[in-house]
Amino acid sequence: MTQSDFAPYLFILIAGTCATDIWRWLGVLVGARLKEESDLLLWVRAVATALVAGVIGNLIVSPSGALAEVPLLIRLGAGAFGYVAFWFGRKSVLVGVLAAEAALLGAAWAFSAL
Repeated sequence: MTQSDFAPYLFILIAGTCATDIWRWLGVLVGARLKEESDLLLWVRAVATALVAGVIGNLIVSPSGALAEVPLLIRLGAGAFGYVAFWFGRKSVLVGVLAAEAALLGAAWAFSAL
């Protein structure tokens, strides 16, 4: 490989670092001074949760790839199961997402075996 073969990868590395690391360091510097219950952090949490909900809603309603082959009722049921697990899991997004994924995979596997 020549030096010019690595040029695009080097550009991606530098551009990606400049675009994201600046905000990460600013977050570390500013975040240390913010109170956990401040209005700004509550807004950030709300936006992050809304983004996750939007992506999950999009995956349920209009999926692509292999997920599109799973019937809508199974996708909706897995989403509902994940929502209930979220509440029983002390409002943990990770618990809700993992429970919904397990329900989706289990139901898809069970109904495909029929």
